[in-house]
Amino acid sequence: MPTTRLRLVGALAAVLVAAGVTTGTPAQAHPRPATLAELAHRHGRYFGSATDNPELADTAYTSVLGSEFDMITPGNGMKWYATEPQQGVFDWTNGDEIVDLARANHQRVRAHTLVWHSQLPDWLTGRDWTAAELRAVLKKHIQTEVRHYRGKVYSWDVVNEAFNEDGTYRDTLWYRTLGPGYIADALRWAHQADPHAKLYLNDYNIEAVGPKSDAYYRLAQELKAQHVPLDGIGLQAHLALQYGYPTSLEDNLRRFSRLGLDTALTEVDVRMILPATDEKLAEQADWYRDLTAACLAVRRCVGITVWDYTDKYSWIPAFFPGEGAALPYDEQLRPKPAYFAIRQALGGK
Repeated sequence: MPTTRLRLVGALAAVLVAAGVTTGTPAQAHPRPATLAELAHRHGRYFGSATDNPELADTAYTSVLGSEFDMITPGNGMKWYATEPQQGVFDWTNGDEIVDLARANHQRVRAHTLVWHSQLPDWLTGRDWTAAELRAVLKKHIQTEVRHYRGKVYSWDVVNEAFNEDGTYRDTLWYRTLGPGYIADALRWAHQADPHAKLYLNDYNIEAVGPKSDAYYRLAQELKAQHVPLDGIGLQAHLALQYGYPTSLEDNLRRFSRLGLDTALTEVDVRMILPATDEKLAEQADWYRDLTAACLAVRRCVGITVWDYTDKYSWIPAFFPGEGAALPYDEQLRPKPAYFAIRQALGGK
């Protein structure tokens, strides 16, 4: 080849390299690792995270939230104090922000929660109600909120935390004034407002078979016999290393499935007494692996949601002083051993 041509070919090659184009055999591109959501999808499950409005200004946080998960739960934005701060005056600002973010990221929403004894506005808790008055207030709130989000959410936690640890009904405004029938009424009203949303009862400390989960099992049997619209049971799974792993979790999920109900792990975190150590983080990882495997083992366990994905925004330290480090990502948004244990349980690397 003439010298002039060689120089031209060399110059062209240099230009291509500078532009990022290779001239030889291309190296194998490293594929992007599958996300938790993608790994879960292979099993017909979802993998979600809760979030809350204040942290949505954190772009590093929302980048992971928007890419790693396929189901979002508003931590506070759909609760009564936020959505009906004055009687008959509704405010959808916080809930809409999270729904809009989820839709922009092609994620679904587990809506949380319609009926709870906590985080109620003063106008509701600051006076006495007759049964007829409170029933009308409850029906209006449920149906107004569910209609607002009709077609925009996958499911509702309709009634949250209705039982005590011993399996008796929790003494709440709703139970005291309306009796236990408020649960069936709430489910019926929610179904009327959005017949396509999945309707759940949701509680903590019902992961293991025991008095509290037995109460939900009996209630579910009664509701199903009465043809009340109930689709699933949400097991929050706020766990703590110092109290031991709920070894009967899989059996518990399975017995609800036999009633024809879906189950979901809805608010998962695994807290520890601080400081976090390598040993505690390894045990935490084992727990995350085991609870993920338990859900995968039961066909009607439809998915897992962590109660926010990062220790940076965990609710634990404020409510359990001296405890924390409960989530799969640390405060710098770095994956912890728990994250890799979840991946492993889902069949990823």
